[in-house]
Amino acid sequence: MTTYVALLRGINVGGKKRVPMQTLRELLAGLGCGAVRTHLNSGNAVFVHEGADEETLAARLEEAIERELGFSVACIVREGGEIRRVVEANPFAGHEVDPSRFVVTFLAGPVDPATVADIDPAAYAPEEFALGEREVYLHCANGIRDSKLAKVLTERRLRTTGTGRNWNTVTRLADMADGTTGE
Repeated sequence: MTTYVALLRGINVGGKKRVPMQTLRELLAGLGCGAVRTHLNSGNAVFVHEGADEETLAARLEEAIERELGFSVACIVREGGEIRRVVEANPFAGHEVDPSRFVVTFLAGPVDPATVADIDPAAYAPEEFALGEREVYLHCANGIRDSKLAKVLTERRLRTTGTGRNWNTVTRLADMADGTTGE
C-alpha cells in the first residue's frame, strides 16, 4: 500500500463548490482508498491505495466529484514521500519566514524554468519565490492577499494546473503522510 495526499483546488471558498470533508472521505473510500483522513475544510486528504498512480487517482477523484456533486474540481495527488520531499527541499529554510505567509503551489506537472526567467526578483522584494520539481515556493512577506508575485505566478504563465497550501498545512500533511501524527 502506498500513502497519498490529495489536494483539491478551490473548494469551500465563498459558498461555491462545497465539498464536505465527510463526502470527500466517502468518495475516496469508494475509489478503493483506505485509512482516509482529511485535514482542515479545504480539500486535503491523506489515504492509502494499492496499485494506482498519482495521475490515475487524481482523474478518478475528479470524475467522482463531478458525478456525485455536479461540478468539476481540479485534484492533485502526490505520494506521501513527495510531500516530505517538498518540506525537506524548502528553499527558505534558515530564513525567518512566517509560515502563514509562505505558500507552496503544487502543480500538475513540472514547470519549465523559461516560463519565469523574465521575472526580476528585485522588482518584487521582499517577496521571493523558487521553483521545485513540481511545485512553486512563494514567500509573501506582506501576505498572500497583497502579493504581487502571486498575481504573476499564475497557472497561465506556468502552463499547468496548481493549488496552493500554506506552509503550516504542507508540514501537517507531510506529518500525516509519514504517520507521525495521530489524526
